[in-house]
Amino acid sequence: MTSAVRKLPTGFGRLWTAQTVSSFGDGVSHAALPLLALTLTRDPMALAVVTAAGTLPWLIFGVLGGALVDRWDRRRTMWVMDAARAALLAIPAAAAALDALSIPLLAAVAFLLGLGGLFFDTAATAYLPDLLGRDPALLERANSRLRGAQTAMSGFAGPPAGSALLALGRAVPLLADAVSFLLSALLVRSLPAMPRPVPESRESLLQQARAGASYVFRDRLLLGLALRPAVGNIAFLAVETVLALFAHDRLGIGTYGFGLLLTAEATGGLLGAAIASRLGRRLGTGTALTCTAAVEGLAIAGLAAAPNPYVAGLALAVCGAGMGATMVLGPSLRQAIVPARLMGRVASTSRMLAMCAAPVGAFLGGWLATAYDVRTPLYAAAVLLLSMTAVTASMTTNRRVEAALRAAAPAGGPDHPASEEPARESAPAGRDE
Repeated sequence: MTSAVRKLPTGFGRLWTAQTVSSFGDGVSHAALPLLALTLTRDPMALAVVTAAGTLPWLIFGVLGGALVDRWDRRRTMWVMDAARAALLAIPAAAAALDALSIPLLAAVAFLLGLGGLFFDTAATAYLPDLLGRDPALLERANSRLRGAQTAMSGFAGPPAGSALLALGRAVPLLADAVSFLLSALLVRSLPAMPRPVPESRESLLQQARAGASYVFRDRLLLGLALRPAVGNIAFLAVETVLALFAHDRLGIGTYGFGLLLTAEATGGLLGAAIASRLGRRLGTGTALTCTAAVEGLAIAGLAAAPNPYVAGLALAVCGAGMGATMVLGPSLRQAIVPARLMGRVASTSRMLAMCAAPVGAFLGGWLATAYDVRTPLYAAAVLLLSMTAVTASMTTNRRVEAALRAAAPAGGPDHPASEEPARESAPAGRDE
């Protein structure tokens, strides 16, 4: 089979459009919610509550959410969650119009939006390999397009649009985000239905959640793929916590220049997502993942040592490129080798590890900057990323990747009923290498 020249199915175009529209709405609300909170209070802790509320669902319900997605119809889960989020946003929009907004209301909305995002993202991750027949090359191409659209919409177009819409009225950005969710729901509703995975008999939800987490921790390849974003989040949040202060104190740039730095990182992310498939084909997925992780660590070290804003911008662009490629190659590989019946739980376990690591990184960055110097968190992040690269390099080798792909390959095509049995053996094959 020449998967490299196969076309993406028509249904993918609708999924891509739905996620592009939804990502734009996410970017709008990402800028609008903190700004709305700022119109109500100047208390930093109150503002932090609104920001943190959106991440709590992953910390509380991550693995259980994946177990539920593995029980539910994935397409229905996606469009119902988007429709629910569209309806939810009508509440703060009405409150804003009636001048009845409050910090508790915004925090509750952020939490429920995050909960809907948990189910939508997990279901979308599990649905995509079914739509593409678990073809590794198609998955890389699809994830490259999805990641590029997400970066462009939520990183470039959405936030300034959210700020501009807020100037028209406090309810306007919320309504715009609601419309984006509604359009996404309609598009997802039109996608082809996929058969549900055969459920495990007589297992409770907690047992199924535990089985999904155990599957990740017992498979060295999957564990290596999960450790990268988890350790990476510690490092990147340590950098993000002090980046504005570093830019002001060490690079001598103001608010406009700081915005350009972030734009440079996002531009690199788009480039990395675009070339990820080519890197995977040329180097092998395992080697490419090791190289992109090393590039991220070296780029952060370059940022720490940057003598001027131009070098800093280049370093952030290179780091963004490494991150963009990693976030295409890693999820694509996971989607290709994990059995359909476990896809939701494996994806949510990996995402939960990454989300739990983020607060650790933020605390580490703040503590190191306070105790030592504003550059120290950046150097510490670089050391952490390079150490992680060295540790996980042997866990995600080309040999392991190829063995897992062979084990997961269906004997008689993507719909062959035996396709999950070999995949179940991929963990021992990786460990015995």
